[in-house]
Formats: sequence, structure tokens, C-alpha cells
Amino acid sequence: MSSILYDAQGPRAKRRNVVLTVVFLAAMAALLWWVFQTLKDKGQLEWALWEPFFSGTEAWSTYIWPGLQNTLKAAVLAVIIALPLGAVLGIARLSDHAWVRIPAAVVVEFFRSIPVLVLMIFGLALFAEYTNVTSDDRPLYAVVTGLVLYNASVLAEIVRAGILALPKGQSEAAMAIGLRKNQLMRLILLPQAVTAMLPAIVSQLVVIVKDTALGGAVLTYSELLSSANTMSGYYGANVIASFTVVAVIFIALNFALTTFASWLERRLRRAKKSTGAVVGANDAEIAGTTGTGAGGTV
Repeated sequence: MSSILYDAQGPRAKRRNVVLTVVFLAAMAALLWWVFQTLKDKGQLEWALWEPFFSGTEAWSTYIWPGLQNTLKAAVLAVIIALPLGAVLGIARLSDHAWVRIPAAVVVEFFRSIPVLVLMIFGLALFAEYTNVTSDDRPLYAVVTGLVLYNASVLAEIVRAGILALPKGQSEAAMAIGLRKNQLMRLILLPQAVTAMLPAIVSQLVVIVKDTALGGAVLTYSELLSSANTMSGYYGANVIASFTVVAVIFIALNFALTTFASWLERRLRRAKKSTGAVVGANDAEIAGTTGTGAGGTV
């Protein structure tokens, strides 16, 4: 039995795949065992290093929770600003007017080409020199500024690609019935493109959450990762334990975000497939007899 993409595997191919699977699993088990033994020999698996996270709430309330709050604060602010800004820039790049299309393209390509860390450092210097933002708030402002400028430009390209991926016949049909360009974009193209763009948009939102750690590493912003440094020093250099806990929190946070996005995408696709009309049994019978001419006249 074969499919469109490849032929069904024969006996030799099946045996080869089984052997490769066993070899891979054995290599992974050996690697995990080596990591476990190395950490054990270095004393990183002693209960005293992991105890602060499982007995008492001091580590969570003093270090982890405040750091997580700052991470979420920077990420949420960046998302709230970057999403609409990216949508506007992406739509502007599709404008028929050169005076709108060209400046939008320049802005997108410029900020998309600069590393987000450089944008954060530039933002910190900008707020220090030309604004009255206090030194305590500057790291947050700089992190959000860098995240917004970079990710809005990336989201703009996602929006533009999602709209261009739609069939041209829909645009031509909408224009044929007299819809203006803004009505075509708002009523026809964007609602359909959102579903197609959702996985890429969520991937970029995950990047925003992770990139907040750059602010803690360079700009002394007290987010979750920088809190792990302080926490590991306070609890006797339990670096492995502290960063493992922080890594698990980041994984859980991003997994929850992608799971919600997958659910939302499925819901949007089901809503588009459904007409929203409820047909009763009597209506179905009448429609069937009318369509076939049985039991009455057409």
C-alpha cells in the first residue's frame, strides 16, 4: 500500500527503521545517564540544593514570582503594542500608494535587520538621555521598546504573507461587487488570513516571552532569568537547580500559549465551516421532497 508522498515500507526498510530506533534510544539513554552521573558526582543533585523549591515558599515569593511578574509585564506590554503595529505596517506594505508602501517597507526592513538586543541597548540610552524616565523604570521601557520594534516588523511580514497567500479571486470578486480597498481588507481578507497566520503569530509571541531574558542579562531588568542568578547565589550556588526550575516555568508558560493558540485555531476553522443555520427534521423532509419532486410539484 502506498500514499501520494511515498511507497509503503518493505521488510528490509522496516527492519532498518527498527534498528535505527533502538540505536537512537540507546544513545539517548546513555547520554541521560552520563548527564545524571556527572551532576551526581558534582554534588548538584543533593537535596540541600533542591530543598528551597519544595519546602517552604521563600524562594517562590522572594525570587521566582516577582521575576515571573516582570517577565509577563514586559511580554504583555510588547504584545499589546507590537500586534496592532505589525498589522498596520503589514497592511501598509500592500497599499496601492507609493507614499504609504515605501516608508512602511523601509521601517520594516530596517528594524527587522537589527538584533533585538541592540534595539534594547539603544532604547536604554535614548530614555536616559532624552526623557525623564527614572532609572528604575528605564530597563522595562528599554526592553519593551526593543521587543516592539523588532517583533512588530516581523509580524508585519507575517501579516503581509498571510494576506498574499489568499486566492486572488476573492479580491477580484469583492471589487466586482463594488467594495472599496479598505472594505476588502477589513471584511474579506483579514478575517480569513488570521486563521492561516495564527501559528506563525503565536510562534512570534513565544519569541517575545523568551527575549525578555535579554533585558535581565544586559540591562539589569529583574525578570525571571535574572532572578535565578540572584537566587542561586543566595541558596549556596545551586545553579543547576535554580535554572532548571526557571526552565520548567518557561516551558510551561510557552506550552500553555501554544496550546491555547491551537485550540483557538481549531475553533476558528470550525466556525468558518459552519453556516450557523439550524435545520429541523421537518425542514429537511420538505427540502428533500421538493428537490426530487416526490409527493408534490416542483
